[in-house]
Amino acid sequence: MNQKYILLILLFAATLSGQSLRVGFWNVENLFDLEDDPTTNDEEFALGGRKNVTKEIYDLKLKNCAEVLSDINADVLGLCEVENYFVLDELNQAYSGRNYKIIHFDSPDGRGIDNALLYDSDIFTVLETRAIQNRLPGGKPTRDILYVLGEYKGYELHIFVNHWPSNYGGKEQAIPKRRATARLLVNEVGKILSLKPDAEIILIGDFNEGPMDNNVRELASVNMINLMMPMVGKPKIGTYVYKGEDLFLDQIIVSSGLRDKVGLTSGEAMILDKPKYRQQIGEYVHYPFRFWAGNRLLGGYSDHLPVFTEISGK
Repeated sequence: MNQKYILLILLFAATLSGQSLRVGFWNVENLFDLEDDPTTNDEEFALGGRKNVTKEIYDLKLKNCAEVLSDINADVLGLCEVENYFVLDELNQAYSGRNYKIIHFDSPDGRGIDNALLYDSDIFTVLETRAIQNRLPGGKPTRDILYVLGEYKGYELHIFVNHWPSNYGGKEQAIPKRRATARLLVNEVGKILSLKPDAEIILIGDFNEGPMDNNVRELASVNMINLMMPMVGKPKIGTYVYKGEDLFLDQIIVSSGLRDKVGLTSGEAMILDKPKYRQQIGEYVHYPFRFWAGNRLLGGYSDHLPVFTEISGK
């Protein structure tokens, strides 16, 4: 049997036995409802919009997303590109494996997409939640950073769910936006570490930059460790593909307190990379099997692959 799948089986078994907390993240690729919200730019996904979405297509999207949730089997799962609480509740109902609790705040994003966290309350106890408002240079709002403080096996775990500004409108214009977002996150993490230097913190999300890019690397200024680094440069490994290049836009970054083997300890990062989640034939072979290609329905899963890690506690 392939060594990667043996490891996945062992990690799955560890989760079932209660030996670890599986924390994951996934960009679901535009999980919108069928209603046209006049306050956001969501009309392309609404009934009558240019994508010609029907109830059957919406149900297929929920079904496919639920399949991913089943495969990742996370105790705590960050999501991005979700429109609202309604679609999260619909997804939770479509996935019968767990009855997740949902943490969500409506953000001021122009398209109406938000970050969220699903968690199994039998395993993970939530103590505090808040949306960290992210104002970009010039005052334009974007997606909030979702902060959750929880408890596992008597230890506190700080979670930040991220979806940094994309390159829409041009990469050069986007880099300063991500720089401002990185500095906001550094400031928030720094506040926690100033009170408790060995605090256990995990940053998950779609950072729209790779581990070697300057804005992501700025997180090292507060002693954050990028768990994706051991995979960088290896062939045919990544969470996203752009112009044939494998990228690590989706990342798990942890504090030194999660690597010191005291209290909670994080394992390595893993990518949920089953063959069904990649296109197997055609011009875009190896690309993630996405649900939409422009306005054309492919009927896959997402243009991003999920990531996860196992956190153990003594």
